[in-house]
Amino acid sequence: MTEPFQIDDQIVFKNFEGTVENIETRATTIRTYDGRRIVVPNAELFINSVTVNTAFDKRRMQYDVGIGYGDDIDRAKQLMMEAMQSVDEVLDDPAPDVLLMELAGSSVNIRARWWIAPPRRMDDLRSRDKVLSAIKEKLTANGIDLPFPTQQILFHDQTEETDGDRKRQREGWPAGNGEVPKPRSISGSLRQLIEQRSQQDGNGQSSRHPNS
Repeated sequence: MTEPFQIDDQIVFKNFEGTVENIETRATTIRTYDGRRIVVPNAELFINSVTVNTAFDKRRMQYDVGIGYGDDIDRAKQLMMEAMQSVDEVLDDPAPDVLLMELAGSSVNIRARWWIAPPRRMDDLRSRDKVLSAIKEKLTANGIDLPFPTQQILFHDQTEETDGDRKRQREGWPAGNGEVPKPRSISGSLRQLIEQRSQQDGNGQSSRHPNS
């Protein structure tokens, strides 16, 4: 009676998403995008939320792209805008836009937003494919980094002498007024560890009784 959706609308209900095939007195039939039929009692539709993706003529899409911390944010945003504007499926009105969203652990995340019409599932996938391909090619062609998740491991007393003032608070070691540890390379530390173990093994062998 309220007509929240009609036949051929594309809706999302709980874990189901697809195109409305039929609306009867007791149940509504949905054809999923992978070719299955879902029969939903209308009582369920009446008391639960339903998302109607085709309720309006236009729909906004979005995707977050991570760039490196050393990259120029304004330059990256400009390139992403140019990439979206080059895709035919992206509407000029409303215009696409880009927003800085997050300073993440290993990337600076920028959100690309664009509008499509009509707002059907196939148009969503087609525009997403072209927009993401265009953004990736545009950024990499202009030297913008698309970083992988990374971890930084700092050795407390194995950094180089040129790595800042070791008397101050830095990542990986505490500040203090005591003696500052001297820098030491990882290879040197491993060599010293091997030498210590060799000496211990030698002392252990010499202390044994020759007849044992």
